[in-house]
Amino acid sequence: MKFYIIAGEASGDLHGSYLVRQLLKQAPGAEIKAWGGDLIQQAGAQLVRHYRDLAFMGFIEVVQNIRTIFRNLKECKKDLETFRPDALILIDYPGFNLRIAEWAKGKGFRVFYFISPQLWAWKPGRVKIIQSSVEQLYTILPFENEFYKKYQVYPEYVGHPLLENLKQFKADPSTIASLAGKKVLALLPGSRKQEITRILPILLQACASFPEYIPVVAAAPSQPLSLYQEIIKLYGAEEKIVIVENQTYSILSLASLAWVSSGTATLETALFKVPQVVCYTGNPISYWIARRLIRVKYISLVNLILDFPLVPELIQHGFTKDSLIQATRKLNMADIQEAYQKLHEFLKPEDASVRVASSILNKLKISS
Repeated sequence: MKFYIIAGEASGDLHGSYLVRQLLKQAPGAEIKAWGGDLIQQAGAQLVRHYRDLAFMGFIEVVQNIRTIFRNLKECKKDLETFRPDALILIDYPGFNLRIAEWAKGKGFRVFYFISPQLWAWKPGRVKIIQSSVEQLYTILPFENEFYKKYQVYPEYVGHPLLENLKQFKADPSTIASLAGKKVLALLPGSRKQEITRILPILLQACASFPEYIPVVAAAPSQPLSLYQEIIKLYGAEEKIVIVENQTYSILSLASLAWVSSGTATLETALFKVPQVVCYTGNPISYWIARRLIRVKYISLVNLILDFPLVPELIQHGFTKDSLIQATRKLNMADIQEAYQKLHEFLKPEDASVRVASSILNKLKISS
């Protein structure tokens, strides 16, 4: 049996790695090729392209890299036709994956989509692609199924894969030893270069107002350590800031407070019950376009799922050193941690990859 997985970002690589392990467990001897990252490769898939070459964030960045994107699409289609998988499994990454889904359905491939594209946030018209091209959609947020039912699409809710990740997490002993007994302020500036270069400098500037904390940067594995070091050196903070590579969960397990770039990391921080301030700033033109297209009240998954502003969100011009300091000082730690427990319950069950792998294999067997 052959599978082809496409995950274009760090979170997709993480969730895809668990799915790869489950597919290999439930279908021993399966052959899996993937667009993803180190984790998917370590899980047992043959890596075709790394997501660091695929993740373009923002409208302007996409336009600037449009030739590369079209080259990637062409390469992916060619590889799919050569490999001829029994199932194509798409993980989030909608700009790329929805184009591939349409093409693949036309070529007779069976298409499954794990982690629904956030069509409820913007471009709901793309639901038509899901209707016509995707055999089964798997959702991970509790409110998504109601959205899709309006369009006669009936997904399978499998629970959020972060619960699975958290259940299997084991802290890194060296990270724990180096930070034990300290009051940790976790700095999570994102995983893409353009996020880090815009967000980390503001986080660094605000650190001086909280001398009781040890600021620890959670460095993403997709970026060189030198990127963080250069930014920290520019702000003269080399002696005050700790950088830890590829140990975000270990850092969060020790943290008393976190400043987090919007995205999956906001939910990870909540699951570790760490009070947080959510931050985001991007290309001004991309932000201007996004404001006119995106139809959600909040940018953090925490607030979206709970449907109320539990954690502060500082966006674009509202994200400054002073606003970050002020929002942090106003945090109600007890209320936040109580609401985090409800959030955890909303996201169950805790075995998303098991459910997705079982569902796909059952559908393949039934029709074989």
